Amino acid sequence: MPVSVRLDNETEELLEKTARFLSKSKSKIMKDSIKDYCSRIAPRKKYSPYELAKDLIGKEGSGRRDLSIRGEEILRELFRRKRLDRT
Repeated sequence: MPVSVRLDNETEELLEKTARFLSKSKSKIMKDSIKDYCSRIAPRKKYSPYELAKDLIGKEGSGRRDLSIRGEEILRELFRRKRLDRT
């Protein structure tokens, strides 16, 4: 399948030097480069936030079993104590 690519002068010169150095055609260099690049990028899986942090979740605990139910109340109490300690 024919594909046309426009290259800037710097990239064209680099491609020509590489082709001469490797004794390969510019077309072969471009095909190999595209295959190499795409084979490294394409298989990458997008991970969800949970998948990125799942090894951290549930590893440590506070020792309190009521945080999910009384979290706001506990936080307010801690802030109240802190405020009283400063006076």
